[in-house]
Amino acid sequence: MKNNNTGERIAVLTSHFTRSTPMASEKEAALAATPPDSDSPTIFDKIIKKEIPSTVVYEDDKVLAFRDIQPQGPTHILVIPKVRDGLTGLSKAEERHIDILGRLLYTAKLVAKQEGLDDGYRVVINDGPKGCQSVYHIHVHVIGGRQMNWPPG
Repeated sequence: MKNNNTGERIAVLTSHFTRSTPMASEKEAALAATPPDSDSPTIFDKIIKKEIPSTVVYEDDKVLAFRDIQPQGPTHILVIPKVRDGLTGLSKAEERHIDILGRLLYTAKLVAKQEGLDDGYRVVINDGPKGCQSVYHIHVHVIGGRQMNWPPG
């Protein structure tokens, strides 16, 4: 099904990632985001292409890791695949995605080590509106530098 609100969705996502005053909640951002067609570009595609600036902390031929501009802890890094390949969220994973899913988690470990999160950190993958996903390009959050609480949500 083709999404006719592409411009509106990009505006919502752009405001989510560039606002100086936070949206009332991450939940609102997730509910405002519309799952795109698998080929529709996301804000992360623009970051990968260097069309939108980011603070990159790790990059290789398969993944990019950069600082979240709305951090949920002293350290908050996003790890994304450079090629989405239909992997808009974890629920869309297929057997062909096994290698990149492993690469994302391994990169999360590398980034946590690089950031000095030796006392622990949290790895989060949000999936779908009720999972608070606001960008439909699979991504791993690495959050640390403070005591995490349980339950998380």
